[in-house]
Amino acid sequence: MPFSHLASLAHESPLRLLLINAGEPDALSWAGLLQPLRLAAKFAGPQRLMVDVRTPDKFAAEARRHWHLVMLVAEEDQAARRPPQLRQTIEGLRAAPFWGGVGAAVLWLADAGVLDGVRAALPWQLADEVGGQAERAILSQHLYEADGARLSCCGGAASLDFALVLIDAVFGPDLQAQVKEALCIDKVRGPEERQRVALQARFGALQPKLSEAVTLMEANIEEPLSADDIAQLVGISRRQLERLFKQYLGSLPSRYYLELRLKRARQLLLDTNYSIVQVGLMCGFSSGSHFSTAFGQLFGNTPREERQRKMDARA
Repeated sequence: MPFSHLASLAHESPLRLLLINAGEPDALSWAGLLQPLRLAAKFAGPQRLMVDVRTPDKFAAEARRHWHLVMLVAEEDQAARRPPQLRQTIEGLRAAPFWGGVGAAVLWLADAGVLDGVRAALPWQLADEVGGQAERAILSQHLYEADGARLSCCGGAASLDFALVLIDAVFGPDLQAQVKEALCIDKVRGPEERQRVALQARFGALQPKLSEAVTLMEANIEEPLSADDIAQLVGISRRQLERLFKQYLGSLPSRYYLELRLKRARQLLLDTNYSIVQVGLMCGFSSGSHFSTAFGQLFGNTPREERQRKMDARA
């Protein structure tokens, strides 16, 4: 389990956990994270867990205090409204043994360069805002991630799952079960589950043909379909298919499909031990040179450099 290394925090007496709210107090990301952790502190007792809450300005003034885990939280629609004390806040939270961000804070941390080579769960709504320094992070569409000491969550309702997984990882399933019962929660979504695809969330009901076409692409990565095949399978002409992709995604079907396969290849390079040749074949590239060239055009480095970057980050 990727969060298993957090079990060491259970030895702290008490474990001091700090949540920094850079957004609204009634935001879903904030409430989903705070409420389960407060219940856990209530059930575990102050000798085992203490949950503190701060705003960025107050935290910046108290950054010398010791916390074992610090999370910076902001709703994804607050990405442009960065707190004026953000730099000091990031410096302060990095002093903790474990730290990270939720929602828009994940983008802020990536932009600050503190997630270079780190796998992090970025809200899909903010994918178009990634650039510059943030591109050096490994941004996933999973609900949450734990990469060493750095934790991240896409926010929204996933904050609840994230908080419950933290409770289980640190204090065990019994305490998690108490919190789940108090919140009337039956199932906790795992870190491997993906966020709702932006395309389906925005266009699924209004543009079912577009959503169906992308679903076909995602299901046929190793042996890609032609644009004509996709159009026929969804019941429209190729010209209609191209018009939908251009209007709603700003891309041709072939280009969108290629980028989808390359992003999958990047994930395999970082998450598995498959050889570069195997990864290329698994993503529909029969030619190694074509794979390397296309990968470099999209990501700015070769497949070999991409894998080495992750190895260097873990060294």
